[in-house]
Amino acid sequence: MSKGKAGGERLYAGLIRLTVPAGKAAPAPPVGPALGQKGLNLMEFCKSFNDKTKVYKDETPIPVTITAYSDRTFEYKTKTPNVQHMLKLASGVKKFAKQPGKEVVGEISIRAIYEMALVKRDDMLNVSLESCVSQIVATARAVGLKVVR
Repeated sequence: MSKGKAGGERLYAGLIRLTVPAGKAAPAPPVGPALGQKGLNLMEFCKSFNDKTKVYKDETPIPVTITAYSDRTFEYKTKTPNVQHMLKLASGVKKFAKQPGKEVVGEISIRAIYEMALVKRDDMLNVSLESCVSQIVATARAVGLKVVR
């Protein structure tokens, strides 16, 4: 049996996964309702998240995992932006193909993909750089980008 607040032990209360634009966390949806259900301090999260993500361009979607505890405290971990967002920035396309495989909407260099893999490798546990590159190449082809040397 747990001791609760008196014993100083925190009980796990839930996990929240969100994608929040860098520097734009606010008590409005999707952040507010998700954290409010667990009784977490919205403003504390928003200030901390916005400070931590100010190194990214505004509006860059940042995946975040928030661990909530029964004493209404929380911990969060941010990940790197998703591959689709990086591919859009690197290739300069506005929208991906509606019919991937039949339609090519742009090109991306293997060098740009390699640089993305270096960034994303931190989020992928026990995955070699080569595997990370091949996953990004597959994603690029799946959204209608042609990979060039």
